[in-house]
Amino acid sequence: MNIRHINWRAAASRHPSAFLLAAQLFSLVLYAVFDGSHSGRAVLGTFGILVLALVIWVLKRSATIWWGTRILAIASFTLSLSSVLIVSETLMMWASAMEAILYFFTAGGLIAYMMEDTRVTTDELFAAGATFTLLAWGYAYAFLVCETWQPGSFSGTNDQAPWTFFELLYASFNNLSSTGSGDIVARTAPARVLVMFEQFTGIAYIAVVVSRLIGMTIVLNREKDSASRK
Repeated sequence: MNIRHINWRAAASRHPSAFLLAAQLFSLVLYAVFDGSHSGRAVLGTFGILVLALVIWVLKRSATIWWGTRILAIASFTLSLSSVLIVSETLMMWASAMEAILYFFTAGGLIAYMMEDTRVTTDELFAAGATFTLLAWGYAYAFLVCETWQPGSFSGTNDQAPWTFFELLYASFNNLSSTGSGDIVARTAPARVLVMFEQFTGIAYIAVVVSRLIGMTIVLNREKDSASRK
């Protein structure tokens, strides 16, 4: 298919979750390139605003969730900007906490969207992937809050301190997927509780949400096969 003939506006309207998932995955590449770079903060910050806009756009289906997301996004952006202009660990901790709440709230909104009917759509399949990344981001910010509040909550093979957000995001993906392949481990009780909550969230998400989508897809395919045979 010629890319010039793709109706991007129509595609975005049908599959907004796909754009959110693509933005989340692309941001991983940006973190890998700019992590630890002072000049890269502006790039990551700008792209973060784009992701927040996509989050609000994706959740416009529900007025309640949409307004809740807007309020949390504005509060998160305000605190993040304040922590940059006024260098303060306390402000950074509150900004990270608000980011975590925003991502968890958004993930909950997408889960509600996927569970609201018994028909699975292509956009719901993209939403399943996007929700996983949102949960990983949410816990990464929660890890950052824990590390800021109680330094040394996490440690690794190189005993690096302080941890960057990208490194905590790496640990978050490992815990959420329950792969156990990470080299960053929790050392304090609050950090270990967060890790256990994330591991439980990852297993519950796969068992309840993803398995339900797979089951509905199988049922839908069977119905199509039955209809085509008649």
